[in-house]
Amino acid sequence: MTEVTPTPGIHHVTCIASDPQQNMDFWVETLGLRLVKRSINQDDPSTYHFFFADAEGNPGTSMTFFPWEDHAQGKVGSGQVSRTAFRVPEGSLDYWEGRFDEYGVDYDDRVKRFGETVLPFRDPDGLPVELVEVEIPDDDPTEPWTEFVPEDAAIRGFHSVTLWLADPEPTADLLQTMGLEEVGTEQAQGDTPGDERTRFAATGSVGKYVDVLPTIQGGRQGHGTVHHVAFQTPTDEDQQSMREAVRGAGLRPTSQIDRHWFRSVYFRESGGILFELATSGPGYDSDEPLDDLGGRLVLPGKFEGRREEIETGLTDVTIPRPAAAEADD
Repeated sequence: MTEVTPTPGIHHVTCIASDPQQNMDFWVETLGLRLVKRSINQDDPSTYHFFFADAEGNPGTSMTFFPWEDHAQGKVGSGQVSRTAFRVPEGSLDYWEGRFDEYGVDYDDRVKRFGETVLPFRDPDGLPVELVEVEIPDDDPTEPWTEFVPEDAAIRGFHSVTLWLADPEPTADLLQTMGLEEVGTEQAQGDTPGDERTRFAATGSVGKYVDVLPTIQGGRQGHGTVHHVAFQTPTDEDQQSMREAVRGAGLRPTSQIDRHWFRSVYFRESGGILFELATSGPGYDSDEPLDDLGGRLVLPGKFEGRREEIETGLTDVTIPRPAAAEADD
């Protein structure tokens, strides 16, 4: 039996948005993430695919979106990633609450979870997101993007995702097969009394936690919901061993698919959530200089030959820029 290399954690999370400009403005200007790739959905080239991440687009930092303008509003429920949480430096939540007040962001009171302070909020499509205060070590693998948000408050990659499941047990077993370790349980705040949140930890330092929570609340995919969550399998060999382990668990992973900036394998876990396994490379700077990430519409592979057709069908968007930078032009 092939030995499985444990996943270091989350690679990226992909969500469904409505208006592309609204999505761009919120994630770049309000939250201060960098647009590291402006491309298309490779399975639906009539739709953008935006990638927002840290300054270098490091694995474990990119929140990505399909702005499907004609989709209906979604509802978070069982069989979905219900919350996506990002790390922010200790002591920065006062800054974030002030910023949310300034920008009219819908947020809730802070809560404590596994000893950490969490600030829940929603993006303009109602997507549930959280900021979690953590100590950022000097050798942290993320690089803050500081065009809109100061370094001492900037988002530093993923903290965790929360999975809502009708029956969490098979998914808990799968996470352990993928190399995550159960590290604790606690009463779930704001949910059905008696429900327990179970936390699993991966081996890396960014995006290392997956929380599993039982619920029978119905949901539907659409604006404001997560499409899929991707886990890091840094090399092709790591990915292949994980794919074999997933098959051994009775699931049906796809063959490897080239996504241009990483190579991917997809499967639905037993609760219905779409999981992806993604390699670390080639990376977002494989087709654009690091300084110019997100500056142009990138059409990978065969799509470049259809540029005129594709660009004609996409809504024009403007990348937010700080006022100081605009004044220098």
